[in-house]
Amino acid sequence: MRLTLLGTGTSQGVPLLTCRCRVCTSADPRDRRFRSSAWLEDENLSVVIDTSPDFRSQALRAGIPRLDAAIYTHSHADHIAGFDDLRTYSVKNGNRIPVYADPFTLSRLHQAYDYAFDLNHRSSAYVCPEPHRIEGPFTLGAITFTPLPVPHGTMTTTGFRFDRDGRARAAYLPDCAAVPAPIRNLLRDIPVLIIDGLREEPHPTHLTIAQAIDIAQNVRAQKTFLTHLTHLTLHAEREATLPPGIHLAYDGLQLDL
Repeated sequence: MRLTLLGTGTSQGVPLLTCRCRVCTSADPRDRRFRSSAWLEDENLSVVIDTSPDFRSQALRAGIPRLDAAIYTHSHADHIAGFDDLRTYSVKNGNRIPVYADPFTLSRLHQAYDYAFDLNHRSSAYVCPEPHRIEGPFTLGAITFTPLPVPHGTMTTTGFRFDRDGRARAAYLPDCAAVPAPIRNLLRDIPVLIIDGLREEPHPTHLTIAQAIDIAQNVRAQKTFLTHLTHLTLHAEREATLPPGIHLAYDGLQLDL
């Protein structure tokens, strides 16, 4: 099983438009961040988690040959705006693409892309989603996805724990302002944790880098990667100061789970 981080940036991406700061002008490719998205592969399974506004470029860069499903964490634009670019994969699958999301996120996808969900009017040349409500753990291929609901401002987002062969392999929590105790219990001794670590300064809807580190150490994650980074964090500089086992994520990072 392999997880590729297609995008590790915040909602505006990095470089930020019009900005000439040292991160936005950095020559280090790890400082160039598409919006958050991930690709999970396992044997005959290929799944994308969120379709960011950069999804087409992400899929081309990663060389994603096919998709068996798309899974969504929440309905903010930086996580769903690439939905229409699923059309190629939908057509390749025989005019179908399973879409998994919590009921609220599915309703927002339906509103934003009504032409795709309207069975009476949609075209087979476009995205043909098969909606699946996430209301508990579900299995695709040999992987069990355990939903991890976490607060993100006034809304709840859904992170995921990935289990295979009866063992937790990794967890992905790209957008959260806290990780409640029941969710931390599901993360104890997780081999790999990918978690929101927006910036140093407090934010009402995201974890700071220090808060993310505290959570990672509290759940005893073996390896942690901080994602959803802004243009306020220079990769090489901040990476050098992190505790052992904790790293900054970057676009294109591949993790064998």
